[in-house]
Amino acid sequence: MPLVFALSAITPASARAQTSDTTIARQLAPGVEYRQFSDRRGPWTMYLVRVDLRNAGVELRAGRANAQLKGRERVSGIVRREATTGVTVIAAVNADFFDLRSGENENNQVVAGEWWKGLKVTDSPYDTWDNAHAQFAVGASHRVAMDRYQLDGRAWAHGKMTPVLTLNSNPAGKPEGTALYTSRYGTTTPSDSTRPTVEVPLVAAGQRGDTTLYVRRGPLSSTSATRIPSDGAVLSAYGAGLRQAEVKAMADGDTVKVLLTTLPHLPGDDAPSLVIGGWPRILHNGVDITADAPSVEGTLSRNAEMRHPRTAVGFSRDSSMLYLFAVDGRSENSGGMTLTELALMMRTLGAWDALNFDGGGSTTMVIGGAVVNKPSDPTGERAV
Repeated sequence: MPLVFALSAITPASARAQTSDTTIARQLAPGVEYRQFSDRRGPWTMYLVRVDLRNAGVELRAGRANAQLKGRERVSGIVRREATTGVTVIAAVNADFFDLRSGENENNQVVAGEWWKGLKVTDSPYDTWDNAHAQFAVGASHRVAMDRYQLDGRAWAHGKMTPVLTLNSNPAGKPEGTALYTSRYGTTTPSDSTRPTVEVPLVAAGQRGDTTLYVRRGPLSSTSATRIPSDGAVLSAYGAGLRQAEVKAMADGDTVKVLLTTLPHLPGDDAPSLVIGGWPRILHNGVDITADAPSVEGTLSRNAEMRHPRTAVGFSRDSSMLYLFAVDGRSENSGGMTLTELALMMRTLGAWDALNFDGGGSTTMVIGGAVVNKPSDPTGERAV
């Protein structure tokens, strides 16, 4: 999943002096600076986009392959597709880790204020145990943040609250649970023959602040694979416990209120406008925390402690500057970085908090519609 940045009207900022050899330096837009630079100590060939976020004209936008929950597409292809909507994409990088077969990303995903995927724990087969990975977020007030966010989902009917464990994802392997499926998931809810299931269709009826209003409309189903209304959702209760009884009690015509937000909440209790994941967080309050990653986020040594091409995002101590970074790897000219080397570089560049995105063959930076780094796959740019 790439993170696409459409930027305009940004306050200019002075360039930060660097000790490395700069081969390319140019201003992409007011307040948006691009540098390509190298360091023989790696050796490393690196790419940096530095963005002044203090101007309200800055927009950070998340993009999905083929504008769908699943599927894969090259970052450059997503940029071209965004351009057909009238958006000028100045810079873009790949972001979250994903399933190579389905293209589905592993973490929570909010695009333009809409929840596409919501989880309590990261949907990854590579963790040493189930946990929530760190994620990058932008609030409705445009403030950036970073934490190990979980979905905080709740549905109310008749004053009774039912927890929503997942959005557009089946909480498989659990004795009971409640999931909400929107049309982003597809035409029907997933088939589940392992547990008793009750599903009710919901039709969207408006928005009240950060709460979505639905009307319970249509027959209750005692099996899975229910059709999802194109203008609504399906609330599914798995297992024979209390959650199933709560969903059964939602009668045809009832108003159902649904709140989807993050836990912990964003600064100022902001509603999220963008949430995307990575693995792991590498800087926290200016401190390199990569040594904690195996214990906190369950990273694997072959990912963390070996050199690979890397992509990262970070922001300054006052949250006014955003840093998009990529480093080539697996070549004589650039050997890639360990997570510790990546954290040190991001701190040197000015980041106070930083997150490692998917790397290896996925690492891609697109400037002005063209790929500027050297993707490490023999076939070139990877579909992400």
